[in-house]
Amino acid sequence: MPEQQPFRVAVRKFAPFEAHMQKLWAAYCALSGCTLPAEFVAMDLHPLHQSLLTDKGLETGAWDVAHINTDWLPEAQAAGALLDLAPLIGQNSPADFPQGWSPSLLGMQDYGLTTLGLPFHDGPECLIYRRDLFDSPAEQAAFQQQYGRPLQPPTTWTELQEVARFFHRPEQKLYGFVAAGYPDGHNTVFDFCLQLWTRGGRLLDEQGRVQIDSEAARAGLSFYRQLLRDPAAIHPQSMQYESVRAGQAFARGEAALMINWFGFAAVCEVDEACPVRGQVDITVVPRGAGPQGRSASLNVYWLYGIGSGSRHQDVAYDFIRFALSEENDKRLTLEGGIGCRLSTWHDADINAQVPYYHKLAALHEQAETLPAKANWAQLAHVIDEVVLRAINTDEPVAGLLAAGQLKINALEKALDHV
Repeated sequence: MPEQQPFRVAVRKFAPFEAHMQKLWAAYCALSGCTLPAEFVAMDLHPLHQSLLTDKGLETGAWDVAHINTDWLPEAQAAGALLDLAPLIGQNSPADFPQGWSPSLLGMQDYGLTTLGLPFHDGPECLIYRRDLFDSPAEQAAFQQQYGRPLQPPTTWTELQEVARFFHRPEQKLYGFVAAGYPDGHNTVFDFCLQLWTRGGRLLDEQGRVQIDSEAARAGLSFYRQLLRDPAAIHPQSMQYESVRAGQAFARGEAALMINWFGFAAVCEVDEACPVRGQVDITVVPRGAGPQGRSASLNVYWLYGIGSGSRHQDVAYDFIRFALSEENDKRLTLEGGIGCRLSTWHDADINAQVPYYHKLAALHEQAETLPAKANWAQLAHVIDEVVLRAINTDEPVAGLLAAGQLKINALEKALDHV
């Protein structure tokens, strides 16, 4: 009898995800009687994108199921890399689908009548801070004396830098602000977009083309450059950290503030060994200066997708459908991920353990999305290059953005001719 080809799952590298997926498969096999051997391979963002799309792993059958983020969907759709789940959902939908989820988690994976994935993990970007530091009477008195105003979570970028400097105490291994500056084409791009949006800027012009050469972009990138280069405010490892490692540094108690995904706050509450457990809170992202200034968030979420080349498509869908149950969505949250069901967001047990969980819905209301372009990975790489040159050189921001815009224009033009 030929040996069964293993069921292979590409997992976004993050300890709570990895633990949850292993437990989920064991529970699924116990319930369904499935005897397929399974392989779960955890990868960081770059290797994951490379394996799924650049190396065509979804198309060749190298992966049956994958965690895929919404940034990559236009590229996956153009390549035919993901199985259309619409017929399977029509025949046997997940329980309480679609009304069991926020509409903000069901739109980006739909292309006409085609559905390329189902929600796995969510949590828009927000300001995450150490509530115990802000609530301390001694810290409040010291801050009032130094700045002449009450100590409170910052509502503007200027206030954020001031508060970060106030709490920056390297001798105590406490730093003001930890950023995710690692050049992976994601974190710095997301930060650039937040700086742009919170100053009233737009990423797309009226023709739907990416526009980074604007007054709001220049102001945002100038601020971001000096913040990440401020030795009196920033965690010294920020340029080596992507979002997961920045979140881990915060969870170790090394920073007073960070802008990161909601999940990196929640994981502090579900990990009993976390040094800052019970001392964390979240609020909206600070706004830019001036009348155009506003708060904004970013909605990039993770999906379960099935490779178009998968040899186990029936098992893959059955497994995903099992994973999406109310019970398993809640378990993901208790493991340290962020469940996507409305039932999880409003669950009494979850909100007792993570007292700011109910704020998810409000974050979604002001969350922006990234452009749905098949070449977004290339466009994002250009933005990443611009931001990194701004941080690592003294070249004028205006020139960097203008040069980046020329590259973006060429990529947009090339896409027009595909």
